[in-house]
Amino acid sequence: MFLISHQLKDFISQIKPAMVATADKTGRPNVSPKGSLRVLDEHHLLFADLRSPITTNNLKENPYLSMIGFDPATRTGWRIWGKAVEITDSGGLYDRLRDEYAAKGKVNYAIKVLVEKGMIF
Repeated sequence: MFLISHQLKDFISQIKPAMVATADKTGRPNVSPKGSLRVLDEHHLLFADLRSPITTNNLKENPYLSMIGFDPATRTGWRIWGKAVEITDSGGLYDRLRDEYAAKGKVNYAIKVLVEKGMIF
């Protein structure tokens, strides 16, 4: 199982927004920015669906995704490949994001991602 390093964790927290790429069950792609992305633990990331019904619908059909964060000033970034393992609209993870993003609008879902591979470039 992939372990999120301290360095990768720092990059993820510093470079916002992340771009999250998903595909539906037919392979049609979608990319959406995620400013809510954060490291949940050494194997998982978490982000909120605030206004991304296509991303959430794609992940319900096909749980695999890729994410990238890039800082053009330093020409550095990070990339993650993973799988959505929890998409929820209630409970602890959802409540945490709902409370944090209350001023920005309704949180539709909390999405927990198991990181399968990651890199810094």
